[in-house]
Amino acid sequence: MKRIYAIESWCIDCRRCEVACKTFHSKSKNTVKAFTLEFPAPRNRVRVEGGKTLSLAVNCRHCAHPKCVEGCISGAMTKNPKTGVVTSDLEKCVGCRTCVSMCPFGAVRVEDVVDKGVAYKCDLCGEVLGEPGEPSCVAACPNRALIYVESEEC
Repeated sequence: MKRIYAIESWCIDCRRCEVACKTFHSKSKNTVKAFTLEFPAPRNRVRVEGGKTLSLAVNCRHCAHPKCVEGCISGAMTKNPKTGVVTSDLEKCVGCRTCVSMCPFGAVRVEDVVDKGVAYKCDLCGEVLGEPGEPSCVAACPNRALIYVESEEC
């Protein structure tokens, strides 16, 4: 199963992964419009924690046995049995934050969208930038601090 992994020692806090993710999930697919004009504003599913001297991109590992799916009370968090991708259905999400508390990587967050809180997480967007199937955050990373590899760990 392919997963995104973060290599913290190479992350330079440029946040290009966040920009690429937010642009990918925007209606316009235009960086300037995504950050200034769209409402509701698109949400990036990867985020950089830390600062200039030590930073790390926090992202979903699409676990073999995802705790977020196990704990989801509304059925919004699901794992595709063929692809292994764990997704959050924003329409089904009730904003209870159980998925947030169960994720061992801190990769799920709940944010307000118009009038309710919903869970956001990486959906392995892929196939727009870089190699086919490569998520936009990985393609945008100048130092390869994020890599997309085959792994059974998690």
